[in-house]
Amino acid sequence: MLSNEITKENIETMVMNFYRRVLKDDIVGPFFIAKLGDDMTNEYWEPHLELLVNFWASIALGDTSYRGNPFAPHMYLGELSREVFEQWLKLFFATLDELYEPRVADQFKERSTIIAGNFMRNLGLS
Repeated sequence: MLSNEITKENIETMVMNFYRRVLKDDIVGPFFIAKLGDDMTNEYWEPHLELLVNFWASIALGDTSYRGNPFAPHMYLGELSREVFEQWLKLFFATLDELYEPRVADQFKERSTIIAGNFMRNLGLS
């Protein structure tokens, strides 16, 4: 059953499901594997996943747990391209569609599209 509301618990499920999908992807996966490894339970992934749960909770719920600059880490990933961001969005949207009713998924889709667009502009990819 698709969720019709956003909670920190289902944000956590969304983040975990999304990154499981990312690790299997030939376009986006290598960036994460190079930085964090391929085991989401290791000492690099766990803080990253927690950070991302808090990031999306801050956007969707006004949660104040997130501390950080979401753009900064992307400046040092090297070979990022428009294709990588487009694939990231495709994977993210597919994850959202599996967890949330369309009205709720669309809130995340709208915000993630804006964020990806800003990142691409700031990286000179647009």
